[in-house]
Amino acid sequence: MTNMEIDNLQEIWAQIRLVLKSHPWHGVPIGNNVPSVVNTYVEIVPTDTVKYEIEKNSGYLKVDRPQKYSNICPTPYGFVPQTLCGTKTAEFCMEKTGRSGIKGDGDPLDICVLTEKEITHSDIFLKAVPIGGLRMIDGNEADDKIIAVMEGDGIFGHWIDITDAPITLTERLKHYFLTYKDAPGAEHRNCEITHVYGRDEAHEVINRSYEDYLVKYGDLDRLLKMDHDRLKDK
Repeated sequence: MTNMEIDNLQEIWAQIRLVLKSHPWHGVPIGNNVPSVVNTYVEIVPTDTVKYEIEKNSGYLKVDRPQKYSNICPTPYGFVPQTLCGTKTAEFCMEKTGRSGIKGDGDPLDICVLTEKEITHSDIFLKAVPIGGLRMIDGNEADDKIIAVMEGDGIFGHWIDITDAPITLTERLKHYFLTYKDAPGAEHRNCEITHVYGRDEAHEVINRSYEDYLVKYGDLDRLLKMDHDRLKDK
């Protein structure tokens, strides 16, 4: 393919993206001020009694499962676009836990967003400021949950680290993620949370998950940036 043909192809895709919905995982950038502020795609909100999850191929929300029990996610919950829990993310988990044999779960990085506002539905984007996270291991896989506040939030927006949040709030999040897959009274839990960590470690997890994403999808990321720059120059 000649350079002219490549330029024409990029121009075509740039125009197509103006009329087609972008894929929430791949088609929306992680943000311009990473890791201090990240774009966040919301999959579920606290009023949902059904667990929705992104369908990775199409980018549409799907019903993952009805919530079997009475536990409801305490915050808007989703993922950071252009992230992947892969090798580098798993290495950091092993470094901090002293364990071996942990792998990334192969999904985008999960994030919980604290806000005073009532967000009534999912399938939306917002900007979030990470303040900490939960180091969760699901089976043999690293499955971190970043904790953030919505940018500009009137009540929580001044928090800069997980230590600013009351322990009851982090305990509520821990309880949800430790029980949302298990029957009440189950003797064996699929998930465990080894640490609650602060902003600096959250930033490291975000950076590593972005690096993992670029390892697998770097060509796509460069193509999207080239199209974005081309449109800005017009």
